Amino acid sequence: MTIARVKVRTPLVEMEGDEMARVLWQWVRDELILPFVDVSLIQFDLSIGNRDRTDDQVTLQAGQAAKEYGVSLKCSTITPDRARQQEFGLARLYPSPNGTIRNALDGTIFREPIICVNVPRLVAHWSQPVVIARHAFGEQYRAKEIVVGGAGTMKLVFEPADGGEPLVQTIHEFPGAGVALGLFNLDESIRGFARACLNFGLQRGYPVYFSHKGTVLKQYDGRFKEIFAEVFEEFAQAYEAAQLVYEPRLIDDMVAFSLKSSGGYLWACKNYDGDVQSDYLAQGYGSPGLMTSVLMSPDGRCIQTETAHGTAVRHYRQHKRGEPTSSNPLATIFAWSRALWQRGRLDETPDVMNFAATLERTCIELVEAGTMTRDLALLISQDSPYVGAGAFVRRAGRALQARLN
Repeated sequence: MTIARVKVRTPLVEMEGDEMARVLWQWVRDELILPFVDVSLIQFDLSIGNRDRTDDQVTLQAGQAAKEYGVSLKCSTITPDRARQQEFGLARLYPSPNGTIRNALDGTIFREPIICVNVPRLVAHWSQPVVIARHAFGEQYRAKEIVVGGAGTMKLVFEPADGGEPLVQTIHEFPGAGVALGLFNLDESIRGFARACLNFGLQRGYPVYFSHKGTVLKQYDGRFKEIFAEVFEEFAQAYEAAQLVYEPRLIDDMVAFSLKSSGGYLWACKNYDGDVQSDYLAQGYGSPGLMTSVLMSPDGRCIQTETAHGTAVRHYRQHKRGEPTSSNPLATIFAWSRALWQRGRLDETPDVMNFAATLERTCIELVEAGTMTRDLALLISQDSPYVGAGAFVRRAGRALQARLN
């Protein structure tokens, strides 16, 4: 039976990636999206080969398109190290496409678990999602580092552009060899991060907690706290009306709180903290394959959904040998569904939002009925049956078609 496809008013920007993640991406698009949705796709090939051929200009072009069209979605890509540079014969070590696009959108990454009631959680009482908001700017990811070979003085120097008196602070008097690291952030970016988090909390009805180490980094983390407090004044009445709270917490206390709580809140983290805590939560909820990832601009108008896992190189090599693989396609499916939902929200087309929600519900119910990939089956028991990635996508397609008839 032919199903009338849901019409999407505005194009999506689609960024294809590498290895098994790309294979899953194409299966999901061709089996679960295009048969049911009439959508124009502005496509960019972010495979490592094409990034090398274009000297990474394709990534910059994809970032600009993401800003122009407002909603984009990205498959996992290779960020090469020396070994992968040699493997692919690359001209240079290209930066992470994620970082390039995040900088273009000045976005905050929101990562959220997909909860299936029959998949055991390492932290069993996490019955509601915890959303991690990661400030995707600066810090360790744009730091400058130096190795010193002997005794000397390390200084921090700021020279004002207007020719004013430089600020100079001695970092350390080195008695011998050592290392040093310089981090930075911008008020504007911190303010955007705060606004994105508080907007998200209000949209979802979640309290917001910002974790910091202000007892040690009194000026650096203290500036984050000050800006969050300033921005919250814009939201205070709305939060009070919604009976929600915003609260800064020491990261030590926040980690302890997260283990004791049942979930249902947004945890705003600085860049590196968010990187670490995302993986911590993913394992606590069962699997990295059960995490969604959404990059949102401060005003909520630009959104990019991502697959929150790597390119699954081991599974890709199995796939190339013609062997079945049991890669988990749920994060890929949810990258498409969350992009469609956001597109429907911005376009004010409820039927697109309803389709996205139906797709997610269909896949969760499929897992809860016992159809799952190996990573999830092993969480239940060593003997639990499982299916390959392709089989899961095909079964999801049949279940979706039956539900939409």
